[in-house]
Amino acid sequence: MRIPKSWVMPMAKRIINDLLQKGYIKSRVKEEELIEVTHQLLLEELTVEDRLNEEVREILKQYEAEIEAKRLDYRKLFEMTKQKLVRERNLIL
Repeated sequence: MRIPKSWVMPMAKRIINDLLQKGYIKSRVKEEELIEVTHQLLLEELTVEDRLNEEVREILKQYEAEIEAKRLDYRKLFEMTKQKLVRERNLIL
């Protein structure tokens, strides 16, 4: 994640407060509940790349012996594999 997790809750609060104050949304639930849902959604989106990186590591771990034997560039393979998954899944990082 590119920003500290401690920033996510204040971001969620600011987003919801701004939307409510400007009249862009009207809440049918308590404001705190709306903030919590927004917080969870933001965390999910902000950790997409972290989860993808972990998945790429697991994929490459299966080919570890071959990568070492052929002296392949791990970083290049990592980026290529990551970009392939991004394209296949239509992810936005």
